[in-house]
Amino acid sequence: MKKYRLPILLGVFIVFSFYCHGQAPSVNNIVPKPVSYTATGERPVTINRQTKIVADAQFQEQAVYLQELLTNQLGLALEIATPETKQGKHSKIVLAHDTIEAHRPEMYWLESGGSIIRMKARDVAGMVHGIQTLLQLLPLEKVKQVAFPTVEIKDYPRFAYRGMHLDVSRHIFPVDFLKKYLDYLAFHKFNNFHWHLTDDQGWRLEIKSYPKLTQVGAWRNSTLIGHFKDTPARYDSIRYGGFYTQDQVREVVRYAAIRGINVIPEIDIPGHSRAIIAAYPEFSTRPDTVWQVANTWGMYNRQNNVLAPNPATFQFLETVSHEVADLFPSEYIHIGGDECSKIWWKADPKTQAFMKANNLKDEKELQTYFIKQVSGYLAKKNKKVIGWHEILEGDLDTTAVIMNWGGAKQGIEAAQRRHPVIMSPGNPLYFDNYQSKDPRDSLAIHGYNPLDAVYHFNPVPAELQQLKLDKYILGAQANVWTEYMGYPSKVEYMVFPRMTALSEVLWTDPKQKNFTDFKRRVHATMLPRYTFWGSAYFKDFERWTIADK
Repeated sequence: MKKYRLPILLGVFIVFSFYCHGQAPSVNNIVPKPVSYTATGERPVTINRQTKIVADAQFQEQAVYLQELLTNQLGLALEIATPETKQGKHSKIVLAHDTIEAHRPEMYWLESGGSIIRMKARDVAGMVHGIQTLLQLLPLEKVKQVAFPTVEIKDYPRFAYRGMHLDVSRHIFPVDFLKKYLDYLAFHKFNNFHWHLTDDQGWRLEIKSYPKLTQVGAWRNSTLIGHFKDTPARYDSIRYGGFYTQDQVREVVRYAAIRGINVIPEIDIPGHSRAIIAAYPEFSTRPDTVWQVANTWGMYNRQNNVLAPNPATFQFLETVSHEVADLFPSEYIHIGGDECSKIWWKADPKTQAFMKANNLKDEKELQTYFIKQVSGYLAKKNKKVIGWHEILEGDLDTTAVIMNWGGAKQGIEAAQRRHPVIMSPGNPLYFDNYQSKDPRDSLAIHGYNPLDAVYHFNPVPAELQQLKLDKYILGAQANVWTEYMGYPSKVEYMVFPRMTALSEVLWTDPKQKNFTDFKRRVHATMLPRYTFWGSAYFKDFERWTIADK
């Protein structure tokens, strides 16, 4: 039996060696692709339990964040030290504040060699981006020791605004999933989370001044079963709802801030307000009516969901605006302004009298009046507004940012009027649209936005480049409307890997993009990462392309 001992011992050694010395992924597999990266080929840096995280004062919270990530990914709980602490001879991961080499917003440098891995950034977002790249250069396994490659990476984003949206009105999600969603955004180097908190189907934010918004407006008596277009319509007769307390909001905002993400709340007015008028009928054009929170989708011109222009309504809007502004540090508050049905205003004598008294020639001007009023309320709190592109139906101050869910035409119009623009076109950036043409695919709203359509999207229309107005494009955002996403894994299924594609659209210079190489990196880096996260994702993304339209 002795002749078998050496192979057995050798096998055990190989397994143990692999466990102790995890294999670091290649620098060529990073997503989104960095501005420049070099693998120097020198002796790697050894990371083990003696390695310390050394952070400048500006990045102490990010040091704790990195510590948690490394414990979760590698099973190594590293000690955090300050630059003044004696470090010894062990290896170090250094988080350094730097404004000279990291001379752009959100920029980072990652360098490794000898016994040091050093990340340099001028701001929190830049440091977080460096941390995400660091994670991609480490194995997705528990190890006792890992050899980190010697690299030099210089990196910064193409666009200043890189956003992901989540609708919690149609379906609400627990705070734990919101945090997970923010982790997804951070990993992909997004810097804005658009939190769609109110709509016809539910008001999801605690407002101390108007408690019936959550007592009444946060709950619907049933929800549509099947697709919106199915006939006859069927409903489940189950009371559905919920809301986030102000303490939960602060918790989410804090969690996002540590990860370099700005949280932009949306309070959608003056349309999409059925939940408001269900709670407070006096703000509607029919104050004598008992309204219900909407239990179906697609309310435009079908059911009354607009606010009436009266003193009580404007007092409500001012109070709510100030309470929201106090909750969210974001410079911008999203106030909706989309799909505002005019027919209810036309049919209401009191609204018509208000328009006449205020020299408003039509209902479009009334819509603009609402937007200007709320913009003024928010300005008192030093906030600016974002609105969907329909707010351009009237004349607005050019400080208003236009979020364009239409096509290139609306984006060009907004830029020509000197408004900052965030491109968020339904085609291809509505991630609630189908990813395949398979009739057995999970239910979606409509449309078809496969992975390659997302990857090849350019937020800057060619005409704007020709007019030299491309500076007005701040960036882009994907929207996740949740009519048919009743649980977290469905959200994940709909966003992955499309979110990964959009991250490269918004981060990487178009000259460096290559869809074939991107798909290679999805297989090498992202599919194992989705599995590590325990996330659902659309697996058939290579089969379905824009050519299938």
